[in-house]
Amino acid sequence: MFKLIPILMLLLSCFFSKAQTTVSGKIKDNKGRAIHGASIAIKNTYDGGTSDSLGHYQFKTTEKGEQTLLVTSIGYKLYEQKVNIAGAAVSLDITMKEEPNELTAVVITAGSFEASDTKRATVLNPIDIVTTAGANADVTSALKTLPGAQQVGESEGLYVRGGTAAETKVFIDGTLVNNFFFSSVPGIAQRGRFNPFIFKGTVFSSGGYSALYGQALSSAVILESVDLPEETSATLGVSTVGVSGGYQQLAKNKKSSWGVNYSYTNLAAYFAVVKQRPDNFHIPEFHNGEFNFRFKTSKTGIIKYYGYFNYNQLGVRRPDIDSIDLKDAFSLTNFNVYNNLSWKEKLGKKWKLNMGLSYSNNVDKIRNELQDQSNQLVDLPMVPYNTKSFHVKANGDLAQVKAVLERNLYGLSAIRFGGEYMYFKDKSNYSDRYNSNAVTNATDHFKAAFAEADVYVTNDIAAKIGGRLEQSSLLDKANIAPRVSLAYKLNRQSQVSLAYGIFYQKPEKDFFLRNYAYNDLRYTKASHYIANYQKISSGHTLRVEAFYKKYNDLVKTYTDFNNITDSIGSAGFGEAKGIELFWRDKKTFKDVDYWISYSYLNTKRDYLNYPYALQPNFAADHTANLVVKKFITKLKTQLGATYSFATGRPYYNIRYDAASDKYNVADQGKTITYNNLSLSVNYLPKIGKKDSKNFIVFVFLANNILGSSQVFGYNYSYNGMRKDPILPTARRFFFLGCFMSFGVDRTDDVINSNL
Repeated sequence: MFKLIPILMLLLSCFFSKAQTTVSGKIKDNKGRAIHGASIAIKNTYDGGTSDSLGHYQFKTTEKGEQTLLVTSIGYKLYEQKVNIAGAAVSLDITMKEEPNELTAVVITAGSFEASDTKRATVLNPIDIVTTAGANADVTSALKTLPGAQQVGESEGLYVRGGTAAETKVFIDGTLVNNFFFSSVPGIAQRGRFNPFIFKGTVFSSGGYSALYGQALSSAVILESVDLPEETSATLGVSTVGVSGGYQQLAKNKKSSWGVNYSYTNLAAYFAVVKQRPDNFHIPEFHNGEFNFRFKTSKTGIIKYYGYFNYNQLGVRRPDIDSIDLKDAFSLTNFNVYNNLSWKEKLGKKWKLNMGLSYSNNVDKIRNELQDQSNQLVDLPMVPYNTKSFHVKANGDLAQVKAVLERNLYGLSAIRFGGEYMYFKDKSNYSDRYNSNAVTNATDHFKAAFAEADVYVTNDIAAKIGGRLEQSSLLDKANIAPRVSLAYKLNRQSQVSLAYGIFYQKPEKDFFLRNYAYNDLRYTKASHYIANYQKISSGHTLRVEAFYKKYNDLVKTYTDFNNITDSIGSAGFGEAKGIELFWRDKKTFKDVDYWISYSYLNTKRDYLNYPYALQPNFAADHTANLVVKKFITKLKTQLGATYSFATGRPYYNIRYDAASDKYNVADQGKTITYNNLSLSVNYLPKIGKKDSKNFIVFVFLANNILGSSQVFGYNYSYNGMRKDPILPTARRFFFLGCFMSFGVDRTDDVINSNL
């Protein structure tokens, strides 16, 4: 019997070997690349295997007849196929489709720099903003170091790709901010009102932005506010220009928080040390207050409120350009209130809701006086002096509501749609010393509906397709604005993107608040065409972008000097084209982060009183920036430097010619090149014990440290015989501050997050 066992085992092995069928083949993706580690199995059995580094697989099965073969691999869609097993070996090559996911999917980048704590390709985060030398902790000043933005020093705002500052709009949590910058002062650029640390995400779109946003002809800056704080904390600051303090309280269950901040700025001490070119007869002073509360409505939902108020006063006196003995004294009192309430919620497994409510009010009280050498008011009823002493009170309100619904389709594909309503109310009250009074109002009920779809064909191919329908009661006109973007992933690190879109914007409120004899205004229009290449690897970002932009229906102003009347229309046009480069490197040099940006811009436009298409006076042909940051971790110190360069900008003296009864260019030229080297030092020692979370931050900033001459343009006298350069208020700017943080470790924020 024992002698028969080997024979029986041999017979059984022969039987089973004959009953098994070999299944083999190769697994690849839709580009023909081998997929390593894919799992292959026959459904409802234990028979299967795994693909090797070349994508090959092989296993044996005893199953017979029609079976279902299942193939799975991370990042790819489940593959199922019927196979007939009849004893003969089965050879089957399999092609799997990618399942888009946030870690590996292509990202549409044409025209847009995204920076947040959730994006793979962070460009500028809040720490970048406050530690960039020359930015002075101002969001838009930091964005000027990116390609597309111009170095305009005499006026606030972002001038992007041949567009005016008014053509760039800022949005917070989805809603438009009506007065993002402090109120304008002639010849002096104003900074943004908001602290960059209230934002966790920044999108700087130099063109081709989402259909969810509108009324920005050239560019959109889209900011997302922070959620709940990490823990309860307090701050206290003292600097050469003022004091500040704040407190954030996080609930014990970490589901809600509230906070307050206040700052007072007064430049008297600073101006006493650093002499200014203008005579500041009322030293600029600012009161800023903030309040916020946030609470989670569910595991996936949150309601956030942010409130802000500002009160500021200033007075600037300069020599009058039309005389050698007189002066112009400009004074401003501003009060601004901004409120933003937003709600984000996940509705079930596939739906998301984003809602936003906001209200803002801005009041400017402006007084301008013609004064003598004793700074006393002068009455001169003749031209041009009769228009130089006046009062203006401007009041602007904006209330808005916006809702966006999003539904996930498959993978990362999704569709978003919604609408918004904005109520604008503006009033201007003008009076002068010669009984000229004017009260004008402009009210607009602005409605918009929008829809947009993200379509991911694979991890490598994606499209964003959308459009907007807008209607303005002030213009009594509507428009339809289509938008489309495409992206294709070349390999794991690089991709190309294309974008096309039409963008509309209603003319600025000032055109409706002036008494024109004839008003024929339409939406201004810009068509954007963008091509982009981007490569991101560990520690490196390379981005090259080319664009073309066509303007239509720009605002034109006309004067009939015989009847002394003004009229306005939308007959202007223009174009802008160029190429831009961005390179960021965090890896090559130890503890050094630097980026280089370059922009070439070729633009002309015929608008306002331009006699024909001209390069606008805010546009330079070439602009470049080098930003370098060195982190000394052991010393808790960061050193920074920013060098900015721009070729000269054109300037014009456009005057009316009675002989031809039209405007012409009486004088023109280009300013000197713009050069600015700025430095910064941040030092963060601890306060108290070794494990303390209390820190003190010393900050030193110096702008234009070399004292380079800077000319931003020229002002012309009424008769055109005299021109004065527009200069910075001082050659250099210095800042020294001491800021204490209690309860939150800021070391990682300032140093480690940039390594």
